[in-house]
Amino acid sequence: MPDWSYHTLFKPVLQKLPPTFSREFIHRGMSTIASTLVGEKFIEFLGHLSPSKNIQKQLFHIPFSTPVGLSGKVDPQLTGLKAFQNLGFGFVEIGPVSIQGSIENEVLHVDLKKEQIWSDSPPSIQLTSAKMKLASLKKKKIPFFIKVEGTELEIKQICEELLAYSDGFILNSQAFISETRFEQFRKDIKKPIILSCSYDDVDQIDKDFKADGILLEEDDCPETLYKHLVKKREMVGDDIPIITSGGIREPSDAIRLLEKGASLVMLGYDYVFAGPGLPKRINEAYSKRTIQESRQTEGWKWYWLFGFAIMIAGLIAMIFSMTTIILPYDEAFLGLFRKDIIDYNPLILYFMAHDRMTLSGTMISGGIIYMQLARYGIRYGLHWARKATNTAAITGFLGILLFIGYGYFDWLHGLFWLILLPLFIIGFVKSRNATESPSGTNQFNHPSWKWSLYGQLSFILLGASLAVGGVVISFIGASSVFVATDIIYICMTPEVLNEFNERLIPVIAHDRAGFGSALLSVGLLVLMLALWGIREGERWVWWTFTIGAIPAFAAGIATHYFIGYTTFIHLLPAYVALLLYVVGVICTGPFLLKRA
Repeated sequence: MPDWSYHTLFKPVLQKLPPTFSREFIHRGMSTIASTLVGEKFIEFLGHLSPSKNIQKQLFHIPFSTPVGLSGKVDPQLTGLKAFQNLGFGFVEIGPVSIQGSIENEVLHVDLKKEQIWSDSPPSIQLTSAKMKLASLKKKKIPFFIKVEGTELEIKQICEELLAYSDGFILNSQAFISETRFEQFRKDIKKPIILSCSYDDVDQIDKDFKADGILLEEDDCPETLYKHLVKKREMVGDDIPIITSGGIREPSDAIRLLEKGASLVMLGYDYVFAGPGLPKRINEAYSKRTIQESRQTEGWKWYWLFGFAIMIAGLIAMIFSMTTIILPYDEAFLGLFRKDIIDYNPLILYFMAHDRMTLSGTMISGGIIYMQLARYGIRYGLHWARKATNTAAITGFLGILLFIGYGYFDWLHGLFWLILLPLFIIGFVKSRNATESPSGTNQFNHPSWKWSLYGQLSFILLGASLAVGGVVISFIGASSVFVATDIIYICMTPEVLNEFNERLIPVIAHDRAGFGSALLSVGLLVLMLALWGIREGERWVWWTFTIGAIPAFAAGIATHYFIGYTTFIHLLPAYVALLLYVVGVICTGPFLLKRA
């Protein structure tokens, strides 16, 4: 559930439900999806959440992919644990865990205006239940810190039973009555022990007990957390890791804590209001502030030439579709001339022109997007840009099978395929080092960010619609060839067309399948650019959407009016796509065009 769906669709509905029910419902749903390999891949496809290697760190001899973790209070019953391992977190706090668990049911209170959540009785999960849910994980992907409550004997029992699942334990600073017992406990457990302290005993914790780490938790004021962090870091120096919990409503809060002494930070209830994309935004903003080597990927030029060749081919195809429409090799295959078709029924030629014109416009738009991804994405080693290019290109190459599915494959398509293939292969081989995760400048939940989520949703729907439309058109082109409105426009049935020339329908089917394949490929480009490329200040992404879509829309809609094929139901998908495009351009503009 990325931010573009959470804030625009789900959050308004979830806020009207009882808080505990809403939380458990969404956590169970996310974990169900994350329970399978396909589900995990789907989550990664939606968010591309892998953090940059620039922000990796090691504490307690444990590697962390990112210093951003999740507080146990967000998921006290561990119903969302499978999902949270895939949402860009570097670690997760489990619990608190106690022998019996909470006796009373948890009651959550939500103040939507102040964006605050609190509980009358903070819950704990029963040891047996926690152990069962941890054991049910097929794979443990990130470190777990288990928070433990109870007497000294109970704490020892819990830690011993959960030792195999934990990378460290969090205890209350008052859990042990003497330093001797605490040191013996540390020797027995042999895992990092982090002491959680309130603001009252923050000055004493390192004097009485030598913990492996310290956990500072927010109470009612994030500023208080920040002040105590600075004070505590001055006291203990750089030797003891300090973890903070809560007090993060936007990326700037996390960066402020990390730069002023926090070794790791955990998101608390504010995560519910900021949205599930918050850890990704923090990771990207924090990565932006780390030292990065300027490195360029060589293969980007070949990808750029690949897109340029597609654009030029689209321009050439557009010229022909606006003039002769059919080419000499078409006439040779049909065994008749262009004039013969006009004399028989000029609407047949107009109908062919409408397919070929929309194909050319789609190719020009696709070429522009490929060139932009190469110039501004792959050139700087961005993995997501290369992945988007490869996915769409391979899909487009496979579309050649549709061209010959109805018995007609012209030599010009084959030549074009042979020109593109070497450019793509060289680009693919030379860009294998494009493995960088993106960084970003967005640090605040300002209005332009919130509006951009609606624009991003529109672009995602646009890309998905184009891809689905491409599949449908390809299927039609390889099967029935015509839809009902086509027959009405031409004023002839397929049987009559076959009587006129039995090779005419294969040529039309070839055009339709080619257009469907190109539309699917471009739809995937738009979808992946919308999913992975929208970040504050990425002006090139906005211009790619804005300029790149014009040829496809202009050719697709204007051609229909030029030839008189204006049936509303036939053009309705194009109108809806145009509306999504306009909304996307308007809503993402202030965010994407924002200067640093």
